[in-house]
Amino acid sequence: MLVIKRHIAIVSYSYTASKFYEKQINELFDEYVITKTYNLVDNTVIKITNADLLAVTTTAYESIATIKQYFPANVPVVIMDTTFNRQALKSLMLLDEGTDALFVNISYKMVRETITRLSQLGINHINFVPYYPECDAPVDIKLAVTPGELELVPRYIPNIIDIGHRVMDSTTIVEIALRLKLEYLLERENFKNYFRSIITNNFSFDKLFGRFLRMESQFEILMEIIDAGIIGVNDNDIIFACNSKAVEITDINKKQAIDKSAEVYFPFLPFSECRLTRKKINNRLIKFNGVDINVTIAPIIRQNEYLGAFAIIQRFTEEESKQHNLRIQLLNKGHKAKYTFNNIIGESETIKKACAIAKKMSKNNSAVLISGESGTGKELFAHSIHNESDRRNYPFIAINCAAMPDNLLESELFGYEEGSFTGAKRGGKLGLFEFAHKGSIFLDEVEGMSPALQIKLLRVLQEGEIMHVGGYKIINVDVRIIAASNRSLEALVAEGSFRSDLYYRLNTLPIEIPPLRERDEDIMLLFEYIRNKLGGRFVLSSEVKHAFISHVWKGNVRELHNYVEYLTCLDKDYIKYDDLPNSFHKDLSMINKKNENNLDVNLLKKIAGNKLDDYYFVLEMLYEGYITQTNMGRNSIADRAKSLGRFLTQQEIRSILYDLNNLGLIKMSHGRGGSKINEQGIKVYNSLKDN
Repeated sequence: MLVIKRHIAIVSYSYTASKFYEKQINELFDEYVITKTYNLVDNTVIKITNADLLAVTTTAYESIATIKQYFPANVPVVIMDTTFNRQALKSLMLLDEGTDALFVNISYKMVRETITRLSQLGINHINFVPYYPECDAPVDIKLAVTPGELELVPRYIPNIIDIGHRVMDSTTIVEIALRLKLEYLLERENFKNYFRSIITNNFSFDKLFGRFLRMESQFEILMEIIDAGIIGVNDNDIIFACNSKAVEITDINKKQAIDKSAEVYFPFLPFSECRLTRKKINNRLIKFNGVDINVTIAPIIRQNEYLGAFAIIQRFTEEESKQHNLRIQLLNKGHKAKYTFNNIIGESETIKKACAIAKKMSKNNSAVLISGESGTGKELFAHSIHNESDRRNYPFIAINCAAMPDNLLESELFGYEEGSFTGAKRGGKLGLFEFAHKGSIFLDEVEGMSPALQIKLLRVLQEGEIMHVGGYKIINVDVRIIAASNRSLEALVAEGSFRSDLYYRLNTLPIEIPPLRERDEDIMLLFEYIRNKLGGRFVLSSEVKHAFISHVWKGNVRELHNYVEYLTCLDKDYIKYDDLPNSFHKDLSMINKKNENNLDVNLLKKIAGNKLDDYYFVLEMLYEGYITQTNMGRNSIADRAKSLGRFLTQQEIRSILYDLNNLGLIKMSHGRGGSKINEQGIKVYNSLKDN
């Protein structure tokens, strides 16, 4: 990159002094300046032709009236005030109070001026005796102090302290930088080291410089703490700041970029546009090296003067991720899916098939409609689908659409603007669709939505857009919707209470969860799992096991969980049939009244399994007793079975009688009354006999 160099003319009394200050300026300003020296002794001052700045020493300035005529017109002049190096004065500070010392310089005036300067810097404990060429020196003084003029020290002086030539003070350096518009260089390490090395009696500057260093340190810490790329430029678009995050995002070498043009190292950042318009550039999406980067550039303007700008850059994907995390923190409810397909207990073919279908649908982003009776585990499937999907690291929010009033449900789902209704929070509120961005939202009992809300939900499915209640701004959301219902949405569509277009949108990926009564082989598996989870240690009698398997489970897994929890609370080691709650018997009785003839036969077949022949034999014995008006007890049935070559124990007969009684096919009597078949039992017996 081409650097525009500034020309500095250094004017001093002597050639040696001018070269000394030239060396200092070149060491500090490096490649940004071109220097040329002039002095009064050689009268080269008359040769000054061109310069951007005149740096004049105090000794030369005394002849300003004479030499000013040689200065180019309209060129700024900086008078170079001088001071001493801090390290050089340490040796003077160590001398005892009242020490006599010969102070040696090139002239009486320079001697007095330098001694005065030392006094200003706090060197007041030494008795300096002035000495210069052609001056008589006291012979009894054993110590000489000189600012680099060793050749002028009398040879008989045994001890010499050379405090070195005076150097430019801090105010001079700062003024040169400001005059040349190179003030951003003051932040470089060589300038800071120089300022630390010199002595100054300028209290205000010391405080200001100290404050500057502290602020710079805080600024650097802040730059590294911020989890975004920060790039700062001055009014000429020269880079003066660049944090580690910016280096990571752009892969730019920081050391090479500092003090260079942003147009060369960051051509994709519109710094020049910001400088020309003096307006903030907000959230502009720029593609750099194939990556989308969000860029914001803010100008720095003081007293209507453009001083530079700061660019904030961030990978778009990182910014989105942070927004999701912030949304979750703002929601403060930890909405995450808790269950996976491993939490679904069952070995039946029906539940395995449902899980297999759900796993395949997890990989798709389309809407899922889960149907099934109450208590079958629809929410468990919804959690599992989310955790199996690519959205697993984003929010999962579940809400029951039938559990709250329509207007409250709308404000919860879609959010609202401040003042949109009475009681609205100040500043408004984000909706659950926004919190679920990039994740999934589970709408349980979706049929509970009003027609108006159904329309809004349809728009989310079709366009991925929402609007706050009371708002006018369209908000884009990326949410996968998992809906569930324990009612037939198809029937509701036919009734006109559910929109057909919404139904077909939701029903893109349908999953039907089988009821527990179709999962006979899973009942005891689920029982064991729930019992262990609740800490139960009881064992079921065979009658209770038969009762569990034969139960219709209209409440499905939820009902099973309730009964297991009830039995756990009994704190018994062995559960008999009589320990089951009354509701269990009542439910079975009510179901039996509704399921007659063929339904009862099918239910009996399901309960009996491969022992249907034994159940039929017991019914046949009871039917014969009904015909002959003979009481048939367990003993009578056992004896008859034995005579016919059947091997049925009294315990097995008792279990069969319990099942037939629960199905409402017979009536058991206590004592010697035996059991009697009833009208419904006769119908079932005849039906089995015909088959």
